[in-house]
Amino acid sequence: MCRNIKTLFNFEPSATEDEIHASALQFVRKLSGFNKPSQANAEAFDLAVREVSDVARRLLTSLHTHAPARDREIEAEKARERSRSRFA
Repeated sequence: MCRNIKTLFNFEPSATEDEIHASALQFVRKLSGFNKPSQANAEAFDLAVREVSDVARRLLTSLHTHAPARDREIEAEKARERSRSRFA
């Protein structure tokens, strides 16, 4: 799993378009092995990012849970604490 792809479901506030796009971009980069595709592959790469973004957006809007929404700031602080203890 790409470490840069973050969980986007069940957060308050909901995931933004930029977060969905960034997640799709990381996914397509991982699958293709390209950080930045060549001109010959740019069109296919960009199309894949758009399509993955669309699918991710549909997925996020169709999922349901009974769990309370998580707070982004609290989860970010937990991640920072894990990082501090991991790399201390």
